[in-house]
Amino acid sequence: MNLEEEFALHRGGLVAHCYRMLGSLHDAEDAVQETYLRAWRGHADFEHRSTVRTWLYRIATNVCLNLLQHSSRRVVPSALGAPGNDPDELHPQALEVPWLEPFPDQLLGADPATVVGDRQSLRLAMVAAMQHLPPRQRAVLILREVLTWPAAEVATMLDTTTAAVNSSLQRARAELARLRPIEEDLSEPDEPLRRAVLDQFSAAMESKDLVTLEGLFTEDTRWEMPPIPTWFSGRRDVLRLLDSKLRPGPDRRMLVETSANGQPAFALYIRGNDTSYHAHSVKVLTLTKAGIAAVLAFHQPALFPAFGLPLIQSR
Repeated sequence: MNLEEEFALHRGGLVAHCYRMLGSLHDAEDAVQETYLRAWRGHADFEHRSTVRTWLYRIATNVCLNLLQHSSRRVVPSALGAPGNDPDELHPQALEVPWLEPFPDQLLGADPATVVGDRQSLRLAMVAAMQHLPPRQRAVLILREVLTWPAAEVATMLDTTTAAVNSSLQRARAELARLRPIEEDLSEPDEPLRRAVLDQFSAAMESKDLVTLEGLFTEDTRWEMPPIPTWFSGRRDVLRLLDSKLRPGPDRRMLVETSANGQPAFALYIRGNDTSYHAHSVKVLTLTKAGIAAVLAFHQPALFPAFGLPLIQSR
């Protein structure tokens, strides 16, 4: 295997690694490009004292740390304040906010073992929580917990001591335990119930069947819509939002199933005056055994190509 082929072999994992660090798919892809540029330039000095994989991840981590010196953490609307309750008060943020972005699962590659492990650490709630950690603490957590690197190796990479790495990891774990949902609450229903919930959600959204949606949502469900900062909490307010914003009538909307961050997702298309369906948003669902606990609807049509989806299509 030549160097170019080996670089390609690690691309999916590197993009996922940089995404965990940066919270943005576009920034992650730029970071991987920079990683490859640095690797090509420095290959003559690479003495194979580590694997190519370790060498690439070391470069990528430092690229991300450099980028994070000049950027703010990525957020979701619920990190900015209390929920709203007026569906008519939905306006994009006046100031530029660095929003968290979804990660298309198809970018991970086909290795089942890698995909399962990566998807657990890529869940939106986990990535959003990690954005609250200081960059170096975030790097320690990912390198130790996700990539399972030895503490001594992480210390060498970050030019610090093993004791400092262990201390940083302990603080990161404590902060994540405070911020992220309890794991039991994130357990999805088994098939075929999971399949039934997704099919019912898709059909109900397309037909504006609020009765079915009411039965699918948990009592404390959340609905968020970056770049709109207003978000809604609780089944009643979420249904009021959907009642207000979903136009009635057949064939108004089309949902295409996909997956993001190891979670089920749907791409929503809205029918235009030309009768074609135009990209509107990517909705990532958090399923629990009690129902749909959250929907993060990314109102960013520019994300569609990353999911292999067209911006315009016919039914």
